[in-house]
Amino acid sequence: MNEPQQKWTETIDADHSLFDLKLKEVWRYKDLVYMFVKRDFVSSFKQTILGPIWFFINPILTTIVYLVIFGRIAKLPTDGAPPLLFYLAGVTLWNYFSSSLLATSSTFTGNAGIFGKVYFPRLVTPLSIVISNLMRFGVQFVLFILAWAYYYYKGEAHPNIWILATPFLILLMALFALGVGMIFSSLTTKYKDLAMLLGFGVSLYMYATPVIYPVSSLPGFFKNLAYYNPLTGIFECFKYAWIGVGDFSPAMLGISTGIILILLMIGIVIFNKVEKSFMDTV
Repeated sequence: MNEPQQKWTETIDADHSLFDLKLKEVWRYKDLVYMFVKRDFVSSFKQTILGPIWFFINPILTTIVYLVIFGRIAKLPTDGAPPLLFYLAGVTLWNYFSSSLLATSSTFTGNAGIFGKVYFPRLVTPLSIVISNLMRFGVQFVLFILAWAYYYYKGEAHPNIWILATPFLILLMALFALGVGMIFSSLTTKYKDLAMLLGFGVSLYMYATPVIYPVSSLPGFFKNLAYYNPLTGIFECFKYAWIGVGDFSPAMLGISTGIILILLMIGIVIFNKVEKSFMDTV
């Protein structure tokens, strides 16, 4: 008597398009994304005394340092905005981008043990990192809102209709960190020196981004060059929307969007290519 032929319910196949994000499969693993987000959030403050209060302490201390060094000593302009609010806006955005990028860049090397034992869409890991950092950003954003409300009451903050673009700006930062992070996470499986180079590069990149200064303060050549920094349009739009200052134009945000989407596509291609064989080199 012939036994009924068994059929596979799941097939793991490395043969897929380099542009395929497997979003349907990622959605099926949404519980795993939640678990990773919870793990990252809890582990960040495990065995700490102040716990989540560090979410507030970090931007406050950083803003004070910038206020003293760049505001009082270097006397950098803020386009007429209250220096405390100007620096806090920059610090809040920068903390989210830099932490997401650095954490995403170690996706393969930091999770090789898990990847080698069980299958799940590899995109789950960088996505969970971006989302968990978004929670931290939300806490720091509350701090910015409190400071903004104070200066708005004093008549020193002048919001406008572009404030509605805030979710889009956050999405752009997340996609930028995700795209560049996937590129570096793929390259560091073979060239581990890039991990150290990235940490140094991110620190320098902050000074090429209008975090502590407005674009309007730059001389002609550097001002034109700054427009091609993907973060310039995001930071200038955010400060213009909430505080009412900055050398912002929709074209600047359009340039940022275009560059970020291109880098995201490059990141997807490299990530999908490397994930097929990264266990052989990591």
